[in-house]
Amino acid sequence: MFSPQTLDQVRAASDIVDVIGGALPLKRAGANFVTLCPFHKEKSPSFNVNPSKQIFHCFGCHKGGDVFTFVREYEGLTFSEAVIRLAERARIPLEIDNSPGAQQAKSVKDRLLKLHEAICVRWQQCLENEAGGQIARDYLAKRGVGADAIKEFRIGAAPEAWDDTVNWAKSKGFDAALCEQAGLVLKKAETGHYYDRFRGRLMFPICDEQGRVIAFSGRILQGDEKSAKYVNSPETPLFTKGRVLFALDKAKRAVLDAGHAVVCEGQLDTIACHAAGIRNVVAPQGTALTSDHARILKRYVEEVVLCFDGDKAGRAASIRSFEGLLGSGLAIRVATIPPPDDPDSWIRQHGAESFRAILGKAEGYFDFYLRHLCAENDITTDRGRLAVLAGMGMDLAKTGNAVLQDTYAQKTSQRLGVSVDAVRTEFRKIRPATPRPEAAPRPAATPSAAPATSKPAPQSGPPDGHYPDEPWPDESDAAPSVAAEPPPKPSSNEVWLLKYLLLSPELSHFAATHLEPAWVTHPTIRRIAAVHFSMGTDIPGLLGEFEGDDFARQLIAESALEQRTIPDPEKQLADVILRLRNQAYDQRIMALVSQLGDASLPHAERVAALQEQQHLRAAKRQPLQPLGDV
Repeated sequence: MFSPQTLDQVRAASDIVDVIGGALPLKRAGANFVTLCPFHKEKSPSFNVNPSKQIFHCFGCHKGGDVFTFVREYEGLTFSEAVIRLAERARIPLEIDNSPGAQQAKSVKDRLLKLHEAICVRWQQCLENEAGGQIARDYLAKRGVGADAIKEFRIGAAPEAWDDTVNWAKSKGFDAALCEQAGLVLKKAETGHYYDRFRGRLMFPICDEQGRVIAFSGRILQGDEKSAKYVNSPETPLFTKGRVLFALDKAKRAVLDAGHAVVCEGQLDTIACHAAGIRNVVAPQGTALTSDHARILKRYVEEVVLCFDGDKAGRAASIRSFEGLLGSGLAIRVATIPPPDDPDSWIRQHGAESFRAILGKAEGYFDFYLRHLCAENDITTDRGRLAVLAGMGMDLAKTGNAVLQDTYAQKTSQRLGVSVDAVRTEFRKIRPATPRPEAAPRPAATPSAAPATSKPAPQSGPPDGHYPDEPWPDESDAAPSVAAEPPPKPSSNEVWLLKYLLLSPELSHFAATHLEPAWVTHPTIRRIAAVHFSMGTDIPGLLGEFEGDDFARQLIAESALEQRTIPDPEKQLADVILRLRNQAYDQRIMALVSQLGDASLPHAERVAALQEQQHLRAAKRQPLQPLGDV
């Protein structure tokens, strides 16, 4: 086994265009390269190599992957042999991770996979044959879930008992501690006895992209109102909910064929779509779409259609998902279902073709968002028009795309009945939520010059992506005497950052030693933090530094007066800083995607941008580190 750092280093040093171009005659076709596929006979080229994503894909035989996949398939090698071949090509010394810890981790994952497969079969049998599955069978019949869908998605039922899984595991020889690690059972602290996590629930297996069961989602069928509607497996060595999409293992081919992925909210919506023949549909696992979800989808398609519930909560979910998709470079459309329906109920009442028509009419995200803002605000008033301008301007600024900004300046002006020049002026006032170019991490050093170690190889900047060239603003510039324009609304992460800063000196010190200035994009919160790091937690003194800036004083006062008890505040603060860091990296990655889309970009700059992309993606996988740590 190779360490993840070694694989990242070899991948970054092996530009896929250079590797495939050494074996096949590539021709430029827009932003991609094409050639005749070496894996099947064809007369016209359908084999595409995408330099910005560092992948290849044949639209004829559907074979595709990264540079390791190509070398493995083309030369008939094993994965290890392909890694060695590419490492030798890049002159990178290899370090194979044969440590006892790595071997033990692999053993645990293998045992967890066997356990998940076995309990999945047990719950399938309960649903199909046992009296304890009758309520679940009745519920599925009521929801119109047929036998084929039940079989394909391996739906099961967990009996209404506290010890069914405990006793089943014991009879099958599965260790109770392993079941606890899998999240199938819980231990009672007082007695040390185990009991079932999933009781009296309809069970949906969650699979990885290879179709292996790695977790479960259980829907309650009866019980008191205090019980959660859905209970999901906790995160385990197999399962991280922000990195898994329900039904992707079944939707992959359909997603490729359709050219876009449809994202629904829940399992039953997704199953209803698949049963109706609309198979390019997936769903997140009880969370908003994350940047990891977007990265996974980007491997298959360039476009995502969000299709959540038709109510206000569904519209809000679509807006929240924009943040996760933003840095991926994916095109985003939104399909709106008339409330109060969701995809499942609409298909049952109106049929598959009617639902296809809704998907076909899906509008661009910013068309949807403009319509939403105009519906939520009274645009006949100054306050309503300002709210629409602020909302559109802030999200458009995040894209960093001048064409989008100008297009929707025109559309916004038409909806509000104001001049397009006035809208453009207001949009320009909103600062893009991206790191300054000079503060962004620089491209990685040439990997072949770096020794292979157990830690990430040092890059041409700190490996955790610090922005050493951008200091906190001078205290003398911290508080403008007059607020010249309505300030933009800070993100929830930035609001919570300020609350933690003012909570205690210990938290303030933690933030000062872990937070880079460029990660805080809201100008007012950034100025407050700069003054605070130099003054401490004297709230009156801090307020005094912002005389004349009512918005800053309001933020300080509201944050300092936070009344809720915050459990484990240092961990919560670390999570906030980590999210701010990753958002900054996502914005830079998005800018690189745009840069790599320029067909005229010189080769050296393209390689540097690709290496920087790899560096940023690797940095996002690292935990939060103190500034200056290597």
